[in-house]
Order: sequence, then C-alpha cells, then structure tokens
Amino acid sequence: MRSSRFPGHRLGVSRVCAIVLVLLTVMVPTPTAPGAAPARAAPTVSAAPVAVAAPPASTASARPVASTGPVAAGPRPGARVGTAPSAQWTWPVGPSHELQRSFQAPATSYGAGHRGIDIVVGTGAPVHAPADGVVSFTGVVVDRPVLSIQHAGDLVSSFEPVTASVAAGDPVSAGQVVGVVGTGAHCSGHCLHVGVRRHGQYISPMLFLGGVDRAVLLPLGPAG
Repeated sequence: MRSSRFPGHRLGVSRVCAIVLVLLTVMVPTPTAPGAAPARAAPTVSAAPVAVAAPPASTASARPVASTGPVAAGPRPGARVGTAPSAQWTWPVGPSHELQRSFQAPATSYGAGHRGIDIVVGTGAPVHAPADGVVSFTGVVVDRPVLSIQHAGDLVSSFEPVTASVAAGDPVSAGQVVGVVGTGAHCSGHCLHVGVRRHGQYISPMLFLGGVDRAVLLPLGPAG
C-alpha cells in the first residue's frame, strides 16, 4: 500500500510546514485595528533648570533713593507760629483807645496775671462787635455782666462789664453795637475789660486790634 511505503516522506513535509509557519509569524507585523492611532514614542523630558541663588547683598551702604512724593515744608527758621490773627479786628469802643492795663500772661493756667486789656471808657459808652461771629453768652458772672462772642478760627472775645442788647445765638457783624458799658468788677465806671481766647487759651487782644499796648496811669481809688 502507498501509505505504508513512504512514511518518511510525510514526516519531512510536516516539518517544513511548521518552520514556514514560524517564519511567517516572526516576519509579518501584527495588523492594527482600524482607526487606532499609531503608538507614539515617549517624549524625552529635559532636565528642569536649576535656580541659582543670588549672592548676598553687599554690606556697603545702598545708594539713597530720591522720594517722588510731596514733602511737607516745615516752618521757616525764626517764624512766629500761631501769633498773627487771620484778620484785623475793629476796636470795641471809640477813640482814643487808651489802655489802663495791658495783657499779662499768667505763668500757669490758674496763676496770677491779667488775661486781657482794660480800655479807658466811661459807663454807658456803646460796645461794638470786633468781628463777625455769634453771641455765645450773655449774663452775670460773680459781680459783673459779661458778653462773649464766638468767632471763626475757634476764637472767643469777651467784654465786661457790658449790659448786652443781644442774646445768645444771635449772629453779629463787625462794628455792630452789642451793648453798652455797665458797672461791676475792677473796671466799674472807668474802663472796659476785653479778653480773647484761642482754643481755650487766653492771648493778648492786641494781636487782633493792632499796634502796641499803650498804658495810661490813673490815680488809685480809696483803699478797701
């Protein structure tokens, strides 16, 4: 029979087919699925830059930087701050504007002194507002009638003894008659005491009335 005659021939053919199949498997690339993106090579990652620390600042003094903002100017050397009035006042009484006693600033808030000026004038003489303002007080203090006027710049003028013709809260204009010289206290019958306060502190009225204090000596009254 033929099958029994050539057994070696059949064995050789099988081996050849197996070798061919192995070769085809290795040489032919595996097909990719339709629509699949081809594999990409992994990107090469570069090394991150290394930050270099700045050298320490030099111990030498740095160059000064000029400021561009406005700089408030201080008072001039020798300038008198807060002494000049903002406007000239008018005298509260008519001429001759003679002073019986000048202003004398006390050493302390409660020390002795003369916190105003005494203008020589008789009882009944009209008293005028020295500047525009608002009447802040009228009334009797201890033994004399007092009139006070509030002015701009936190200024207060006061007069005694004065019988007022205005009331607290009334606006007044410079030169307006606000009362007449009355009686009472150290000026009774012969003078008008005028005081000025700025920010609550007594200052000389002559700073606003102009000129220099001109004192007039009068004979002293009887003792007691």
